[in-house]
Amino acid sequence: MIGRVARACCALLLMAASPATAQTAPYSSLTVFGDSLVDAGNIRALGLGADPALGYANGRFTNGYDYTDLLSIAMYGTPTRASLLGGSNYAFGGARASDTSGVPDARAQVAAYGAALASGKTVDPTGLYVLNFGGNDVFAAVAPGAPAGYTSDTAFLLDAASQYAAAVQDLADLGARNILVTGFPVATAGLPLDLSIEAEKYLTTDLAGLSVADGVRVTQFSYLGFFGRVQADPSAFGLPPLILPDPSDAATTCQGAGALPDCTGYFSLDGIHPTAAIHRALYDDLNRQLGLGLPAVPEPATWAMMILGFALVGTSLRRRRVAAMV
Repeated sequence: MIGRVARACCALLLMAASPATAQTAPYSSLTVFGDSLVDAGNIRALGLGADPALGYANGRFTNGYDYTDLLSIAMYGTPTRASLLGGSNYAFGGARASDTSGVPDARAQVAAYGAALASGKTVDPTGLYVLNFGGNDVFAAVAPGAPAGYTSDTAFLLDAASQYAAAVQDLADLGARNILVTGFPVATAGLPLDLSIEAEKYLTTDLAGLSVADGVRVTQFSYLGFFGRVQADPSAFGLPPLILPDPSDAATTCQGAGALPDCTGYFSLDGIHPTAAIHRALYDDLNRQLGLGLPAVPEPATWAMMILGFALVGTSLRRRRVAAMV
């Protein structure tokens, strides 16, 4: 019975994915580095967060798939997979651009990828490499006093931007040729923009000073610009009027309002992380700005069917492995 259901769901899954996979993907692979905005399950694999009881889905820090998952599904039919689970998504929730957190930060994640290359993997020259850092650095700068080891917030942000750019340089030196860098986002609603804008300025300057080989393309995407556009006109992204998080009112987040798992109309899941709907808007914005030519994100009902299909296929395969070992 499970086999028949799995086959049926596989067929439906392939039908749902076919618009994305029928065309040639603009990149032959996707490798991700970053923080909780794009963590595909590394922190969850360590048992340190992304608790599904709090509305976090599939090991992500949102109520669905994040924008890198949507890019992966659109190009290859499957979401990204955490590096601790054998995949090419090296992101860890809590990571920083600066080497100052308790988890692998930007350069450490790229170094982990380099170690994987040394063990037999090869760089994909036609793949896309995404780096998504900065939010946790802004958090550290917002906290009272200068971050530990730094004389000022400015000194800290200068170092964060420098190390972010150095991670891009490291990746280019390994042979990556198509690199997408997201800028420093606003750490959370209710905070001033000045620190994010300051850090973004430093990053832009440092990226311009990189020494990369001919043919290496480094593209910078502004989170600040995207968040500004989606909040100013959510209808342009197919979204209803948005409830923006207010630090003094927990009910302005999906978690605080008890609106899980749907979160319709909420910008933030928990006051820090965007909802899956915002990730879908981010995917659409990247798709449009980068001229990727990928299809629009399927409707949530279709995603639910696809997720069920993935789960049932996994169950079927696990049962087959058990049967083969008996």
